[in-house]
Amino acid sequence: MLPAHSALAAMAYLLAKHAVADFGLQPQLIYNQKGIYGAGGGLLHAFIHIFLTLPVFLLFPTGTVGLAAALLAGEFIVHYHIDWAKEQIVRHYGWKLSDRQYWCALGLDQLLHGLTYIAILWIWLPAA
Repeated sequence: MLPAHSALAAMAYLLAKHAVADFGLQPQLIYNQKGIYGAGGGLLHAFIHIFLTLPVFLLFPTGTVGLAAALLAGEFIVHYHIDWAKEQIVRHYGWKLSDRQYWCALGLDQLLHGLTYIAILWIWLPAA
């Protein structure tokens, strides 16, 4: 497989896993606690994400175990804080599902997660 094809396949996997983790595996408990710093629900949500990211390192074994661990730790920290910050903003302004601003915040949240995956793959996959 060409490097570009590997990158696209890895990105497709990460976007699909993100949709599953954010929308399929997020019960009310997790959603309710993501805006409370250090609460179990937000931490569990970020852990689910890195657990589901792990196969990308197995499917495309181009780096070291240490690098994979560092990227997973980075994803955990970044993912947790993106979600926490979005919840802080949404709750501060009282935005609801019916508000355009809520959907703009959610869209920005999803964009930042996607950019995180690009950064992970940029570091992990070979350049040529």
